[in-house]
Amino acid sequence: MNKHVSLSVNPKVSDWLEFRPSGRVILHTGKVNIGQHITSALVLIAAEELSLDPNQIAVAQTRTGSSPNENYTVGSQSMQHSGYAIKKAAATARNELTVRAAKFFSVSAEQVKIEDGNLFIEKTNQSISYWELVKNAPLECYVDETVDVKNHDLHQLQGKHHIARGMWDIVTGKYEFIQDFKLPNMLHARVIRPPQYHAKLVNVDEKLIDKLAEENIYLVRDGSFLAVGAKSEFAAVKAARRVAMAATWQIENSLDESDIYELLVKNKRDSLLIEKGCIPNKDSKIPPLDKTNVQGDITLNAIYKKPYIMHGTIGPSSGAAVFDGQELKVWTQNQGVYPLQAAVAEALRLQLDDVLVQFIPGAGVYGHSGADDAAFDAALIARHLKNFPILLKWTREDEHCWEPYGSAMQCNLRASVNSNGEITSWSHETFSDTFLTRPVVGKNPSSRLLSTHYMKQSKPWPVTPPMLTMHGGIHRNIEPIYNFPSPRLVKHRVYDLPLRTSALRALGAFGNIFAIESMMDELAEALKLDPFHFRLKHLNDEQGIQTLIRLKELVDKDRVNFPQEAGLGISFARYKNSAGYCSLAVLLRVNDDAEVELIKIFCVIDVGEVVDISGVRSQVEGGIVQAASWSLYEQVSYDATGITSRDWENYQIISFNNIPEFCIDILDRPGSPYLGVGEITTGPTAAAIANAINNAVGLRLRQMPFNSDAIKSAALLD
Repeated sequence: MNKHVSLSVNPKVSDWLEFRPSGRVILHTGKVNIGQHITSALVLIAAEELSLDPNQIAVAQTRTGSSPNENYTVGSQSMQHSGYAIKKAAATARNELTVRAAKFFSVSAEQVKIEDGNLFIEKTNQSISYWELVKNAPLECYVDETVDVKNHDLHQLQGKHHIARGMWDIVTGKYEFIQDFKLPNMLHARVIRPPQYHAKLVNVDEKLIDKLAEENIYLVRDGSFLAVGAKSEFAAVKAARRVAMAATWQIENSLDESDIYELLVKNKRDSLLIEKGCIPNKDSKIPPLDKTNVQGDITLNAIYKKPYIMHGTIGPSSGAAVFDGQELKVWTQNQGVYPLQAAVAEALRLQLDDVLVQFIPGAGVYGHSGADDAAFDAALIARHLKNFPILLKWTREDEHCWEPYGSAMQCNLRASVNSNGEITSWSHETFSDTFLTRPVVGKNPSSRLLSTHYMKQSKPWPVTPPMLTMHGGIHRNIEPIYNFPSPRLVKHRVYDLPLRTSALRALGAFGNIFAIESMMDELAEALKLDPFHFRLKHLNDEQGIQTLIRLKELVDKDRVNFPQEAGLGISFARYKNSAGYCSLAVLLRVNDDAEVELIKIFCVIDVGEVVDISGVRSQVEGGIVQAASWSLYEQVSYDATGITSRDWENYQIISFNNIPEFCIDILDRPGSPYLGVGEITTGPTAAAIANAINNAVGLRLRQMPFNSDAIKSAALLD
């Protein structure tokens, strides 16, 4: 029986590969392209195993009912899941077709050779194509996980630079995102949001309702959910503004304006000990923090803080839907079509099979689209306006005020070292809201979608218990990869915090790695030890050691070019202690206005076997830039009345004038398992920036963002 997570649910070759009579192969996958171009890598894997030109392979749209059910595209696991499954499916198909060809020609399988989708007998004119062999006998065999894949020495495509599929259309503006969706007789829709989370709709001026009807503007009200639909997008925008002015709301509760870090440590919480393997144990007693130290030890205590941050997608969320009275079709930028199908069906009281969900790429998508609020908005409106296709777009204000944010976090660390520079004790406690407010099949999935809380038959806001899985949301990467004696690790899932939260890139790993790698530098500084050597002293993971050594080589080679006023900071992590390795160094300066100017970033990664090196490099650079933006600029602001960072003016992100030079080295390991890459640089980037600021101006910043105000405040306190 298959044990692999994707193959256990989708065990047949035909679940993954479809040989079309036209001479093409169609790949089926449950993973979707949300900017990481996973489909490009999957095509290369299949092309390599089947000895085909990549142009002969296409990727089917991911949709319920026909695509493999691979849950969500999350956790930097697409290559481990779909990549592995397609490699094994393609290798199984190649073996099966070889056996069929051998039988057809009455020869042994060893005599059959393959080239460009043709199976032939050497030194003869005998050949037959894949497509001829499957014409009357489709490949319904099961994927053999023990099958031998093609030796990496024979690879002609993997590990080389390729232009991502669709990239030319993207850069020339021809690529169609869901925001460009068009169907005949389509209505454009907008939702009129409440003033803040805890508000109920009282009424809408009746005269305006009548006026809108005369103008062929459709008004949808379902409890406190309020929306308009119109033939043109501009008409919908204008109508939404008019309705917003004519709507009366009752605010039931104000947002708690108390300091978020005070709330994190004083509010009700579930506290769990994290044991070896980064697994919470709800039955284990949390040991008290030991206040004694061995004579001669140095002990440091530090608190590291991360604010609420948003996804900040450049293209706001969008979704489309049409309902004919029986079947609901939904087009979504969602990262999991099957969980969304279950959530929509439950919320709208439809049979699961009557809801069809299809993925369409969105302009700027990840994290938030795991709980696709926009697609559900469109579905709810379509439920009321039968037979009208609905295209629903969020506004910039919707995106900034109503998306689920990455939770604020606080990490309390305590560490001791002896005179030999060895860490003798380590304690790490993490306080955070949940990172798991996305639909989960079988667990009241619809309660994770925003508008279900405002419908007439509304859902209560979900109370998500702490995750008990390995490297789960809050405790992701809380376990150091370093060799520490019996580290004390505690996860605090905190409740009743003011803002809505959910998955944001890397989840708790961003804050936890920032804290761990900042503390490692603080300890090295206290001991007057080189931060490279201090890390290597506590590391016995050979691949990790190699990335750190290689990083030092890159840095040392370029050190002569460093500006005198610049500071260098380093960091290291292995994402989830099981995915990709990242060793990273940041070179920066702090200018006279106390602003951080990024100069150069050195990065060495090990993600196992590299399939699409261009895709890997772009993910590394993108992850670093985003993490730098979080570290230096980003912070959600709010008061009792609601979110105040409602636009780009009030929510600053990194700009092009602070994008550094990159020096990236990718350690390819042909034949090794695939390791995730998408999220491996986030935590190391934040820590390396903090360490670099300290080395540049002697100020240790432990609370993000590290903006000019933070640096000036630290300087005054110094």
